[in-house]
Amino acid sequence: MELTERDREILEFERSWWTVDVPKDQQIQEKFQLSATRYYQILVELLDMPAAAIYDPLVIRRLQRQRDRRRQARLDAVSEERPSSTGSTGEEI
Repeated sequence: MELTERDREILEFERSWWTVDVPKDQQIQEKFQLSATRYYQILVELLDMPAAAIYDPLVIRRLQRQRDRRRQARLDAVSEERPSSTGSTGEEI
């Protein structure tokens, strides 16, 4: 699948949004006329598109690493919340 002009603009935006002294959500609204939720939905789709990885491999790899770290943190948090298989006395149930 080929990248659209908006897809390329999103990748370019991700390359340098932090250089502007305006909150990212506000920049997204002003530049793309999208809600932050819709913007991130599109961005997640781009992360798995081979054409995006060809267009800007550094940005895509950076964002994939961030996504993977967040997923792992959520998994770790869920596993910490699960009750253990021992009772309150520490004995196996």
